[in-house]
Amino acid sequence: MLFIAVGVAITFGAYSISILDVYRIVLAHLSPFGDLSSVTKLHNTIVWELRIPRVLLAVTVGTALATAGAVFQGCFRNPLVEPYILGISSGAAFGAAMGIVFSDFLLSIQLSAFIFGSLAVAMAYFLARVRKETPIVTLILAGVIIGSIFSAMVSILKYIATDAALREIVFWLMGGFYYATWSDVHLLVPIIIPSFLIMWALGWKLNILSMGDDEARALGVNPEKYKFILITLATLVTSLAVSTVGIIAWVGLMMPHATRMMLGPDHRYVIPASAMLGGSYLLVCDTMARTLTSAEIPVGIITSILGAPYLFYLLRTRGKAMLG
Repeated sequence: MLFIAVGVAITFGAYSISILDVYRIVLAHLSPFGDLSSVTKLHNTIVWELRIPRVLLAVTVGTALATAGAVFQGCFRNPLVEPYILGISSGAAFGAAMGIVFSDFLLSIQLSAFIFGSLAVAMAYFLARVRKETPIVTLILAGVIIGSIFSAMVSILKYIATDAALREIVFWLMGGFYYATWSDVHLLVPIIIPSFLIMWALGWKLNILSMGDDEARALGVNPEKYKFILITLATLVTSLAVSTVGIIAWVGLMMPHATRMMLGPDHRYVIPASAMLGGSYLLVCDTMARTLTSAEIPVGIITSILGAPYLFYLLRTRGKAMLG
């Protein structure tokens, strides 16, 4: 399904290009003997410099968010947890807003968002740590507190921002792949893919952690050590994704649920399947966002519109089992 979604997505766009030309361009770039003489320079630029990086970035970000969601839900033993539970989104939003409002004094928007998103999770983690342990409930409450503080500071920045800066902040908060480039792909893929592979390799440890700390210790697994490793990796990929494309909701919450419905609760299968499903879902949403109307729709709106009914269905049909 993921490969089909990629193959279809690169043929859709505001500018009409024949399917044959699209694949001729792709094969020409991938083959050492490629020949671009039969296609126009404009078509080559649209397909290779605009569509392909955007498609790859959507798949990478979807993989990151869905994998992080599966890891957080397993670590916290709560199926309603999402990657933003520890304040990553609020911290990244504050960093991005700082970069937009004070663009002459600070680093790039992306770097600022990444730093503050990671800082928010670090603050929540150390705020919740008591006697060398990090209780799950305390950690979630700490994340809510830190997220609220950063959200309040984002509101302050909105209040003092100029009209142009305010508009840019709002668009960033809605998420989107408007400015996807090869440099973004080259930055995210070498970090997110190895992080995903490590989390996948620790899937059997996550199975033990999801049973509870006491059961994990009884089975010889140090819960604090592996929770720290998994939460750190999940935070890293989420912060990178959010800092690059803004806040995209529901992917990290929905995809692990959908995967568990199909394959069961074993994280050795949930993590890779969630990654592929998340990449496919976000790619479909982004393709809809850029093709439904002449003006591009922020992809965060599409994921929320499709995600809210799904969560309602989930709560109505499986809520008692999940919460009880």
